[in-house]
This record gives sequence, C-alpha cells and structure tokens, in this order.
Amino acid sequence: MPGRLQDKVVIVTGAASGLGEASARRMVEEGAVVLLADIAEARGRELEQELGSRASFVRCDVTSEADVAGAIDIAVQRHGRLDCMFNNAGAVGASGPIDDLTLEEFEFATSVLLRSVFLGMKHAARVMKPQGSGVILSTTSIAGVEGGWGPHLYAAAKGGVIGLTRNVASELGTYGIRVVAIGPGKMVSPMTVARVVDDPNDPEALAAAFRSRTPLRDRPGLPEDVANAAVWLASDEAGFVSGTTIMVDGGLTSGSKEGIGPEGLGSWSRRPK
Repeated sequence: MPGRLQDKVVIVTGAASGLGEASARRMVEEGAVVLLADIAEARGRELEQELGSRASFVRCDVTSEADVAGAIDIAVQRHGRLDCMFNNAGAVGASGPIDDLTLEEFEFATSVLLRSVFLGMKHAARVMKPQGSGVILSTTSIAGVEGGWGPHLYAAAKGGVIGLTRNVASELGTYGIRVVAIGPGKMVSPMTVARVVDDPNDPEALAAAFRSRTPLRDRPGLPEDVANAAVWLASDEAGFVSGTTIMVDGGLTSGSKEGIGPEGLGSWSRRPK
C-alpha cells in the first residue's frame, strides 16, 4: 500500500539527530524521497546509509543562504521538484538574565533559529511557486507562544517563526502552497537531554524527568510525536491546514497543569452536589 507521502520530495534540515532524524525516518517510511540536510556530516552519512535509496545527505549550514539555496537546488536537480521543506534545524543558544546577554548571543540565536527559517521559506517558495504546490513546515516551540518556557533569545526567535509562518502563508496560499509551524513542548531529544540531566547520552533519565512535566499522565514528549505531526502536515490529508501552528506539547499551552492526577483537579471538573 502506498504511503501517505509516496514519492513526495522532502528536505529536512537538522536531520542528523533529534526531531529532524525522527521526522526523516517517518517520512521515508511513508514513501517520501528525503534530502537529509545538516552540518553533522559523519552522522548524516550514517543515516543516509541506514535509510537506503530514498534518503540522501547534503551538508547544509542553515545560517548560510548559499547552503540553503544549494540544498533546494540539489533536490530539484535530482528529483524535478520540491514538495515539502521542513525548516527544523536549531539550537537552544544562550541562557541568562536579559541584562547580561550579549549582542553576539542574540545574533547567533536569531541566525540559527529565525534567519534559517526565512532562508528556507524564501528558496522553497522560489521553486514551489512555479509548481503551484508545496508545503513549508517549520519548527517553533511552546517558548514562542507563552513566556517562561525557554531562554529569552530562543523564545524571541521561536515567536518570530510563528509570525513569519502566518504572514508567508497569507502570500503563498494563492500559489497552492501551505505554510505551517509545529510547536513542540518538552521533548526527550538530544538538545534537551544536555540541558536537563547530567548525562547527555542518557535519554531515559530525561524521559523519567519529563513524565511528570506534562498534563498527560506518565507521558513524555518524544521525537516521534513531532515526526507524526510532520508527516500528517506534509501529506494531502492536511490539505486545508495553513497559516497556523500545531502544538505538540501534551496540552501545556492549553493552560493545563503539569503532573496532576484526577485527585488534584479543582472543583471545575466536578458537578456540584
């Protein structure tokens, strides 16, 4: 049976690890031809071999316009089109009080997290407009929606991704192109492991720590959760979804509380006696 992304041509940035790797894997499983774009060349080449003929690696620094444009050109040269651009690459960047952060730290965060998305959208649109179709996905964060979920500069950049998604969707819809963002919550990924637990190679410790940090009881967020959302959004099943951010956060941005059982719910959840 054909997959949901059968023969669609997809680029995933930051594909060598974490959310990007999980998304690339699922997209290949669903029949897509995936270009793995990352600066981690050794791991990218390993993943290319592991995923087989439907995956190929290209070294891509997402802060470089030449690299991003080049990756998109490679996809078109090899496969004749680009059906989905997934702007996923990122980094947490600097933490600290606002009065202690440097301009260099600001510029790094915005170049990796926001400028890269602008470049991906710009050059994807360049080839999707003549096609009259395509999907541009970008990874934002709960930190871009509500305060207190991440460092200042990370939150600022991720909020920018949401605004850019809305605005670009309003332009590109007339060309048949959908533009959507995915907002992960607290995910068990390499980027967060290094921040939350002592051993950056111990995702199980992070999963244990995150079990009580979601409104969904005993359910940490996994890279596969973002991957599943990305597959759906890239597919024709989501053909009427554009200009919005799909939150994959276990309900955190709904106002639900973390780690609370039925016994801890307030009077609002019960009928008066």
